[in-house]
Amino acid sequence: MGSIGDCADNALMDSFCGRVQTELLNHRRRRTRMELSTALFECLEIFHDRQRRHSALGMLTPVQHELPQPPVA
Repeated sequence: MGSIGDCADNALMDSFCGRVQTELLNHRRRRTRMELSTALFECLEIFHDRQRRHSALGMLTPVQHELPQPPVA
């Protein structure tokens, strides 16, 4: 992060919010706040945090990254 007033200060959060809106909110309309809350929880906790591949982890999911690796012979 840069200093106060830099144009890139909110870039990470804007990118994340845009992704959530594109992948979750634009697909269907939710009738209640509870439905929206559940869908958001599933998107973040189940897909984003457990299944989505991350470039920083060598294109592995967080679960795959945490598994013990067999020793190299």
